[in-house]
Amino acid sequence: MPAHVARIAVAAATYWIDKPYDYRIPQQLQDKLQPGMRVFVPFAKGNRKSEGIVLAVTEESARDQLKSVLSVLDEEPVLNAEQIQLALFMHERFFCTVYDAIKAMLPAGLWFDREGKRRVRDKTIEMARLAIAPEDASVIAGNKRHRSPQQANLLDLLCSFEALPSHELLRFTGAGRQSLKALVSAQLVELYSREVFRRPLMQTGERVPLPLLNAEQQRAFDGLSALAKEKKACAALLFGVTGSGKTSVYIHLIQQQLSLGKSAILLVPEIALTPQMLTTFSSHFGETIAVLHSSLSVGERYDEWKRIKSGKAKLVIGTRSAVFAPVENLGILIIDEEQEETYKSENTPRYHARDIAKFRCVKADCLLLLGSATPDIVSRYYAQTGRYSFYSLRNRYNEQGLPAVKIVDMKREMRRGNGGNISSLLREELTVNLERGEQSILFINRRGAHKLISCGACGYTYKCPRCSVSLTYHSANKRLLCHYCGYSTRIDDACPECGGILNHIGAGTQLIVDEIEELFPGVETLRMDTDTVTPVGSHEVLFARFTQEKIPIMVGTQMVTKGLNFENVTLVGVISADQSLYAGDYRAGERTFSLITQVVGRGGRGERPGRAVIQTYTPDNETIQQAARQDYEAFYQAELLLRQTQNAPPFCDILAVTASGQNEAQVVQACRFVRRRLETLLRDLESIHILGPTPLAVVKVNNRYRYRVHLNCIANAKVRGAIAQVVGECATDKRFRGVAVFADQDPLD
Repeated sequence: MPAHVARIAVAAATYWIDKPYDYRIPQQLQDKLQPGMRVFVPFAKGNRKSEGIVLAVTEESARDQLKSVLSVLDEEPVLNAEQIQLALFMHERFFCTVYDAIKAMLPAGLWFDREGKRRVRDKTIEMARLAIAPEDASVIAGNKRHRSPQQANLLDLLCSFEALPSHELLRFTGAGRQSLKALVSAQLVELYSREVFRRPLMQTGERVPLPLLNAEQQRAFDGLSALAKEKKACAALLFGVTGSGKTSVYIHLIQQQLSLGKSAILLVPEIALTPQMLTTFSSHFGETIAVLHSSLSVGERYDEWKRIKSGKAKLVIGTRSAVFAPVENLGILIIDEEQEETYKSENTPRYHARDIAKFRCVKADCLLLLGSATPDIVSRYYAQTGRYSFYSLRNRYNEQGLPAVKIVDMKREMRRGNGGNISSLLREELTVNLERGEQSILFINRRGAHKLISCGACGYTYKCPRCSVSLTYHSANKRLLCHYCGYSTRIDDACPECGGILNHIGAGTQLIVDEIEELFPGVETLRMDTDTVTPVGSHEVLFARFTQEKIPIMVGTQMVTKGLNFENVTLVGVISADQSLYAGDYRAGERTFSLITQVVGRGGRGERPGRAVIQTYTPDNETIQQAARQDYEAFYQAELLLRQTQNAPPFCDILAVTASGQNEAQVVQACRFVRRRLETLLRDLESIHILGPTPLAVVKVNNRYRYRVHLNCIANAKVRGAIAQVVGECATDKRFRGVAVFADQDPLD
């Protein structure tokens, strides 16, 4: 019996009314409409035309009167059954609409405007080929040699090729467009369109054999390979010190899966890491690679998605969103530097790539591999308790030791009269490196020149008028900038309140570069932060310059801390190790340990040993001491005890309901309502703690106040259901008009 009803996720449906809506399938569409296709449908009382996607088709509906599907937008489904299930999973898990989930899964170039026209068209080129047999064309070319030499040249060239792009055909022969048209009119040549893919520019390495594995790498590969061959869903953690050669293990595992006809996905935490990864992996896998990240143009991302979906690309390398790549027959999914917060989306849907990866690996019965030198505490705990398999690489692949680390007490430096940001020890080490022709990396996790401009007389500071933060001074354009909303203003010559002298407090990448130039005149310094890598591909250009031109010193934020491999870097300096240690977040210690360990690991990856200098105002801090020793296991054991005391992950989940709005009192009132309702709905649950309302660390951003209610508990279906209900109640309560309320699991801020 033909299907007459389509269950559709409608784009116009907000979260609190989001559900599959039944629509009647018109007679003329019954044989065409399939799950995974997008449609236009009338929605709500005004029958406003809205886009939707078909989740299922069925013979009947529980409702008697149904509206009809207006039109079908796709020739074939853009989502398969597994992807539809993933969208429904995201709806339940991440408090988003099904359509929000689907929009995260599909490239922007695939979406339609209100008239049903796709925003990005397929790119095609005009091709030319013979319409007759090559033998006949050769005879005709000979007859035309004297009367129409250009036509003869065109026919001669086409006799040697099956087809050629028409612009290349004309360029090679020197013929004019009119001669080609004459051959087409005479039905000797035919023109047709062929689709071509817009590919991102990338440096591809020469094809080389797979890297040789040492004994430790081979043991890890053998164990992981055995897991992958079991053809069942499983997860493993590969712990390897910086420079231990985890990438070589990835390459062998991916090659194994590709040889079996399967596909692979490799996630990296930063766009800045993709150039090196692509160069390395293309030297082994060539054109089978596709790349997905946010710096691609809309057309490039759309065409890479099409290459993946058509099976032309079997290996996908990219950042967080690449976890949605539409590969068929997935064999392995690898998350490199899996502890990084960039894998967590801060916009709707607020998913973590690790959770999506787990879902996909369960559906594909394949291996999820998490790799890191500083694994997430939760991942390490799961490995300890047997939930994940565990493999380790304890030594560097080049048999060099880890960098020798020295800690500098910056309080003592100040007492000695050094009020700068470069300690005397770090200056001496930089001098040694300059004399040897070796390179150095300096890490400070703040851009700009000064964190704070303050009056020494009255204490006045420049505040953002739209956010509850101080403005950061940028010396490049001599302006104060808010890093949250982008507000900018000029700096005064004197305090605008009392006319006193303005003091510049704190340091950022710009100030460190200025100090280096004062200490070492004429020495070129490269700066890497979001102010210098905004243009598409600029990070790749800067890293290439650093490597090829052997620029002596690079100063950067956390984008220089992980995954990068510079063989001539032998010195790493951590300018302000305490900066992230007192952030008021239960992850502060883990974040600090990871950043220091990762950036120290950039040194000594070549033939020469590495050194590192850590500058801190708290040299006896246990986390900094552990990072200096590169002792992850000691840090993990201490952090695990602290997490147990705090009742934080991995011992429970943290969920949050956040309210934001322009009226602070109204926002607080909404949070109080959320807490009361949750206490009522979840009163039967044991071991649940509901806290708040509490302001976020930055309470006001772009004139909107932000408060939050936290839940410490096991995030089961009942808890998520209660949170979803309360979010919906807030959205429909007239008291909270103008207040946005949303939920999240394990928020970052």
